[in-house]
Amino acid sequence: MMLLAIARASLRTLLAAGFVALVVSPASSQQRASERWVATWATALVARPLPQPGAGPGGPGGPPPGNPAAVGASCAAPRPSPPPGAPAGNAGPPRPPPFTVTNQTLRQIVHVSVGGDRVRVVLSNAFGTAPLEIGAADVGLRDKDAAVVAGSVKPLTFAGKSKATILAGATLVSDAVAIKVAPVSDLVIDLYVPGDLGVSPSPVTTHGGASQTNYLSETGDHTGEPGFKVAGQTRSWFLLARVEVPASANTRAVVTFGDSITDGAASTVDTNNRWPDGLARRLAEQSGGSVAVLNAGISGNRVLGDGAGVSALARFDRDVLMQTGVTHVVVMEGINDIGVARNDANPSADDLIAGQKQLIERAHARGLKIIGATLTPYDGAAYCTPEGEAKRQALNQWIRTSGAYDGVIDFDKATRDAAAPSKFAATADSGDHLHPRDAGYKAMADSIDLTLFR
Repeated sequence: MMLLAIARASLRTLLAAGFVALVVSPASSQQRASERWVATWATALVARPLPQPGAGPGGPGGPPPGNPAAVGASCAAPRPSPPPGAPAGNAGPPRPPPFTVTNQTLRQIVHVSVGGDRVRVVLSNAFGTAPLEIGAADVGLRDKDAAVVAGSVKPLTFAGKSKATILAGATLVSDAVAIKVAPVSDLVIDLYVPGDLGVSPSPVTTHGGASQTNYLSETGDHTGEPGFKVAGQTRSWFLLARVEVPASANTRAVVTFGDSITDGAASTVDTNNRWPDGLARRLAEQSGGSVAVLNAGISGNRVLGDGAGVSALARFDRDVLMQTGVTHVVVMEGINDIGVARNDANPSADDLIAGQKQLIERAHARGLKIIGATLTPYDGAAYCTPEGEAKRQALNQWIRTSGAYDGVIDFDKATRDAAAPSKFAATADSGDHLHPRDAGYKAMADSIDLTLFR
């Protein structure tokens, strides 16, 4: 009681003397506490140096080195070609001409999932070994091709400044900017890079195989220009990690974590026909725009080995657990581990199961719901073997029956030929017997039980 009396007397003394140690405004505190940001678009990043002009094909957007779908022998006689009108097979992401970014502006297109009335753009130099300067940046609504909707462009600032430096290995979050973004719509993000990425010894942080045409300007800062003069094109994203919007407490974010089949290889470029896109459209209609879908696929990626990006186990924290607002993750990984091994016993199906169990444990430790997706058929693909097919069947059986995942999506069942279950249905096959065509990706998206994301 004596201590309480002393404390009260001390407080009265301070107030009488005009001292105020701390003032908390309930209104402002509540406003900060209620501000919740959720990623509406994201991509999985890799380290990829830009080639010099004249270096030949395989520049940004080309298939990762050592893409296993490009060589080898199939495990069965190739099936007949898909019906007339099916797109040509594509063993990996498309190959644009090589180019460098030197004192130029990149105009990049992203397809958001949920909408909002403000956005933040997150840039990344995750794989860089040196600081990277951004001379200017903006965001706007896309019209078509490289054009923006008139009057929609808003400059991006970073801690109030129009210029910024992304430190080596770091990310950079822009200030929030007021712009009304509709669900499942396109945004334009301009980045002016005053330096020369092509001659920098630092690796460039990028995502190849975007299945989206992005644009390079003539020399100089052309951010926000409606009449953007295109000097080059690429099907990669550079330095972009994600786009965020403020969202209500019940807004969820689903990360689709996988390889080229999640990345959308062999889908029609510039149409957003990857299976995660189809899922986003379905969820937007069903949930009223309260479920974001973030694509963390990397073409050629493996669960247990590096090559096309680091392994799934190594990148899970950055590409899944650190995504803003993430609540769910769908895992579809393993076909490249199986294919690269060909007839080698290692990695075994048990090895791949052990790897997926690790992902499950790590997701559960962060309170996420994790859903397993079966591997689609690959009989007839360039790296298919009977030994590999046995592993695929064993892994799929475990995913379906073990109960280890919180839910299951059976993409194998959605895309296989009923008369020959080890093969794609002809209507789903892009022609390389590994990647679906647009109709196959749609079948995958349509097969998903949306109640998994409640």
